Amino acid sequence: AGGHARLLNGCYAEQLALDADLVYPLPAALSFSQGAAVGVNYATAARALHHKARAVPGETLFVHGASGGVGIAAVQLGRAHGLRVIGSAGSERGRALVAEQGARHVLDHARPDYLEELMRLTDGRGADVILEMLANVNLAKDLTVVAKLGRIVVIGNRGTIEINPRDAMTREATVFGMALWNAGERELASLHAAIGAGLATGVLKPVIGTELPLREAAKAHVQVLAPGAYGKIVLIP
Repeated sequence: AGGHARLLNGCYAEQLALDADLVYPLPAALSFSQGAAVGVNYATAARALHHKARAVPGETLFVHGASGGVGIAAVQLGRAHGLRVIGSAGSERGRALVAEQGARHVLDHARPDYLEELMRLTDGRGADVILEMLANVNLAKDLTVVAKLGRIVVIGNRGTIEINPRDAMTREATVFGMALWNAGERELASLHAAIGAGLATGVLKPVIGTELPLREAAKAHVQVLAPGAYGKIVLIP
């Protein structure tokens, strides 16, 4: 079959031989760089939001770290699902990007009082769903601002953290761990069918922050770990 395609699983290579179930059509309006930003980012955000948290239209979603690739996908998916989206980012540029993607409010998570602002914006209830990109820093704080019967989905983590289980107990909150590689073939097919429809209509649109030549892959890894995320970093063969 001819036409553009995008990969589900990523690696560093100029050419790949893949099973047919690992590639999906790429709408003509999207570039190959945007296609590279779809597979893991959008499937991760969609699985966390819909299959784990089971977000309901009208609920409040807090994307804790919303200016990176997965965060932007989560904001777009949340907006499309009818959620009241609140995001956070550590740079002015990142906050502007999150607002452009449909977040109703964007918080500066470098400020010491940003979670107080979250509680004010939710009239003291907290967020019904929190998607967490850096749990080793934020999970304990998330448990103090999640709503009663709320759900926290841990998407990213770089270490250990101590939490107070009472914060989860008193709110009857649920914490989910989520790793995309645990999804089965049928679940992935379902996710990507929905994502493909959103890409085709323009409701979902990957944001590319940086393009680097493949030979500078090490530089890309340094950027991934640095604060101030802005869209997806893509390597160009």
